[in-house]
Amino acid sequence: MTLKLENVSAGYRRLEILHDINLSVAPGEIVSIIGANGAGKTTTLRTLAGLINPSKGKIFFHDADITRYRADQVVRSGLVHVAQDRALFGNLQVIENLHMGAFTRPTKTIQSSLEQVFELFPILKDRRTQIAGTMSGGQQQMLAIGRALMAQPKCLTLDEPSIGLAPNLVAQVLEAVSRIRETGVTVLIVEQNASQALAISDRAYVMESGSIVLEGTGQELSDSPEVRKAYLGM
Repeated sequence: MTLKLENVSAGYRRLEILHDINLSVAPGEIVSIIGANGAGKTTTLRTLAGLINPSKGKIFFHDADITRYRADQVVRSGLVHVAQDRALFGNLQVIENLHMGAFTRPTKTIQSSLEQVFELFPILKDRRTQIAGTMSGGQQQMLAIGRALMAQPKCLTLDEPSIGLAPNLVAQVLEAVSRIRETGVTVLIVEQNASQALAISDRAYVMESGSIVLEGTGQELSDSPEVRKAYLGM
């Protein structure tokens, strides 16, 4: 198993948000977490990224216990997070942001990764000298994902990559997620657009009030009357 959470509880100070979460992602899978706002989806990814320490439970990544890893140690292990707010260096150029994603790697090794990112997102190559803060929301999201890929992740976690994007850009970003998986990168995605997330996912989890309440294949959850009513607007 690439990634595994065992009975993980976590939150902010004395406020517990996650309650005994059990979740796993196998090598090469796309797994999605869906649920209403405030369900604990973002907290789950922040805990995985080392930004929040669990109060209980264990996190394993490629059989290593990373429960108490700092955020930089998590990245070095190969688990790389793309935050909902993208967290770009808005006053730096596109190419400079991409190089920042590879800060843990020797400079001479990053050219091939740059070429892969430019192949995935040609707009970034065209705009490589543009200041990141002047780009559109969709372009910034592509840059945030591209920067994460520069760290050579084994597993990529994405928090609401389609948020605030026009429908055509949502399709482009989620198509890119599928293409990233084809390169051998495992993906765990939190996504507000449940129907499109389930369509590209091998498996998925439904969260409510900090707990996992349903799990299954993407197709099974898409076909579930409960999920269709609550999250797919059907």
